[in-house]
Amino acid sequence: MATNTAILETRARNAPSSAEIVFAPLEGSGSVSWSEIARTAFDSLMANRVRSFLTMLGVIIGVASVVALMALGEGASKSITSQIESIGTNLLFISPGQLNNGGPGQGNVAAQTLSMDDYEAIKALNLPINGVAPSVQNVGTLVAPAADKNVSIVGTTPAYFTLNNLTLNSGMLFDETQTQDGASVIVLGSNVARDLFGNGQAVGQIVRLNGQPLRVIGVLEKKGGGGFGSTDDNAYMPITYVQQRFANMRTADGNKYRVSSLTLSVTDSKDISGVQGRISALLRERHHLASDGTNDDFSILSQDSILGTLNTITSLLTAFLAAVAGISLLVGGIGIMNIMLVSVSERTREIGLRKAVGARGQDILLQFLVEAVVLSLTGGLLGLALGFLIATAVTFSGLIIASVTPLSVALAVGFAIAVGLFFGIYPAQRAAKLNPIDALRYE
Repeated sequence: MATNTAILETRARNAPSSAEIVFAPLEGSGSVSWSEIARTAFDSLMANRVRSFLTMLGVIIGVASVVALMALGEGASKSITSQIESIGTNLLFISPGQLNNGGPGQGNVAAQTLSMDDYEAIKALNLPINGVAPSVQNVGTLVAPAADKNVSIVGTTPAYFTLNNLTLNSGMLFDETQTQDGASVIVLGSNVARDLFGNGQAVGQIVRLNGQPLRVIGVLEKKGGGGFGSTDDNAYMPITYVQQRFANMRTADGNKYRVSSLTLSVTDSKDISGVQGRISALLRERHHLASDGTNDDFSILSQDSILGTLNTITSLLTAFLAAVAGISLLVGGIGIMNIMLVSVSERTREIGLRKAVGARGQDILLQFLVEAVVLSLTGGLLGLALGFLIATAVTFSGLIIASVTPLSVALAVGFAIAVGLFFGIYPAQRAAKLNPIDALRYE
């Protein structure tokens, strides 16, 4: 008897335990089968297609909004850059008033501190520049035999066209003699010529401005423009004519003709700061201002500084709008968490059964986490496609060339995956911690 007992104990020690039989390691190493988990996750989501799509909708809208807005911002930035660069190279813009003085509605709008005498003094410096051109702006109504149009009037000199890369489509530009004499001639932007004369010949025609006849001597090539105005909507006249025929063209003391701005092109970009400093010193001396620049009544801006400022504003606005659109992603993430919690409740018995046949807590965790990531990633890819379609539609509309960048794609898809991971971890942990006995008894 004692011998039989010893034999049974020996066999019991050598026999595999029930745990080893029931909970055999997966794939021989205890590692989880990612393909099996992915398949199970997809099967679960496809079993509830409508619910899965509605869950992804928040992510789709969020990603589409982020991608589309970033594409529009990138397109706006490129448009601004191309417009400013098309004006010319190495440009300096001198305007009356100090831009950083006063609050909203104050500053250089009403200032009339630059004059033709300042223009002549700058010319006399013999700086290393390609040229300098004064300009005055006004508005008026041009009346043609068959139509009339409100236009921006620019009074300037022949150098203005060269510095701003304005070329002729037909006719000619006014010359220095016509400028000095204040000749009654006008050069039209392409849009102005089309609106006044349609497809007919504009050169040689007579238009009236404030009742005075003007002979059209030239029409400019179409150049385009955006929110900052277009040269195609302007009409150009000799500066002397505008100063003599329009009101409020003199400086505050009434002794000199004012100018709205001065544009000059520096020969070498390396000399821009030096030229800017020399002109600043000259204007401070002429206007009897402090040499440290604290009381300057003028502003000098370079082309690069204007471009940098505008791009900074565009980038900040795009980032702000994208952040607002990103709220949709958070809302979509909350939807994913909600549906995953519902899924855990619905599949409680399934979870208990899986654990009973050997599934570990981490296997259950990974399964539900993969389902959450699949939801968010699929929604992200659909949102990316929708955002791309929106950007393409805007581009085809001609309003702006929207540009979808790799950064916006990576940011949107990466954020979508992060949302799935963040909002899926809690339901997955809850499923992994279920007691198999309680889960099997769940009704």
